[in-house]
Amino acid sequence: MSAVVRSGEASVKHVSPYVRLFSIPGARSFCISGAVARLPISMMSLGIVLALNHMYDNWTIAGTMSAVYILAVAAVTPFYARLFDRFGQRKVGWPALVVSVVAMLVFAFAAWLRVPIPVLFVLVVLMGFTQFSFGALVRTRWAYALRGPADADLLDTAYALEAGIDEMVFILGPILAAFLATSVSPVSQLFVPAIACGVGGAFFFSLNATQPPVIENVTVGAAPSSDEDVREALANRGGTEGTQRQEDGVSLKVLHTHAAKPKSVLLYAGVIPLLVVFVVFNMSFNEFDVSVTAMMKAIGREQFLGLQLAMFALGSCIGAFVFGSKKPKGSNWRHMVVYLALLTCGYVMCHLLMGNLILLGACSMVSGLFVSPLFATGNLIVKDIVPPTSLTEGLSWVTTAGSVGGSLGSSLAGMVLDVSSPSVGLLLPIATTLAAVPLAALGWFLARRHVA
Repeated sequence: MSAVVRSGEASVKHVSPYVRLFSIPGARSFCISGAVARLPISMMSLGIVLALNHMYDNWTIAGTMSAVYILAVAAVTPFYARLFDRFGQRKVGWPALVVSVVAMLVFAFAAWLRVPIPVLFVLVVLMGFTQFSFGALVRTRWAYALRGPADADLLDTAYALEAGIDEMVFILGPILAAFLATSVSPVSQLFVPAIACGVGGAFFFSLNATQPPVIENVTVGAAPSSDEDVREALANRGGTEGTQRQEDGVSLKVLHTHAAKPKSVLLYAGVIPLLVVFVVFNMSFNEFDVSVTAMMKAIGREQFLGLQLAMFALGSCIGAFVFGSKKPKGSNWRHMVVYLALLTCGYVMCHLLMGNLILLGACSMVSGLFVSPLFATGNLIVKDIVPPTSLTEGLSWVTTAGSVGGSLGSSLAGMVLDVSSPSVGLLLPIATTLAAVPLAALGWFLARRHVA
């Protein structure tokens, strides 16, 4: 019998972890619908840059509006996450989804009608305030689906898969946005994300079986004075000492409990250093995208912009599946330092070979190999730090930090490109990613010190 059991365990271990993931009931449905609903993250920011630059021929305005949008999203993402943790994904998700889709459509129509720039800035802020992180919701569902000890080893794979899906979204998004902006209409790329979010989000929130349960505090009323346990407690405490008598009952101080206020995710050791690292290195992605966009426009190859940007995302997608197929050993912080150093080297090669689009595409793909592992590693660090009851909020803070970094990168790249060349713009991702390396090393040191 023991030999049969060992044989069964061995056969399970040899099965692909991705096959095991999708054998979980409902996993395929919430994974795919969540991927469709995430399309705005890859299209809206670039779509704003393309639309505004076409309309006003000004990189600063285009980059600043994209940055304002991302900052607005970042400001409210933790707020929505806390609501999802407290009240449940379905209860909060439906009204939030409707408001979000309506806001995206209003902004798209306003851009199409060429309303004044100040009005567009107001609308882009309002649109950003309605956005929430589908990625965090999907990752929370994975954590709930893999809560059993038999599946715990699959969480690394699940988070790597989600990072890969993010990159597949970023492969499709830039290609689609660039194609729509150059071949259909300069603002048509703003309508597609709203449709995708509405369809994918509606299907996602209709899946009740995989929704994580909500842990609620239950208030218990005071027992009546005639209750046998109350009389016994009174007798044991020497009569009425320590009690409050009422006509309809009695309330014992010793029976009163006050639920502790949930601890802020930001107060857990290691969260702040991780968020700082994510802000800094995420600046590089938008700096790279905007600088490559300017370069392609300068050489008259805008029709290949989406394909060029997609090469970076393709590399990240490959990196995600490689990362998820085998769990790396050692500290997650150490892995982050290594991935950041390798990504910096990739940006250096992209800058050196920017004159050749084929070689630039190849270097972009190689650089992208380290992006998904970076995001997956960051999510795993959060999973180790934050309790399950606040996991959505913790993962959303990582998304927020990335969004803040992206907005800063868009704004900085836009200002640099208005006064300099795309070659100078492509130095920015090298500088920001290089700056993130010592910050990640500091986070690793603090984490080891906290454990010790």
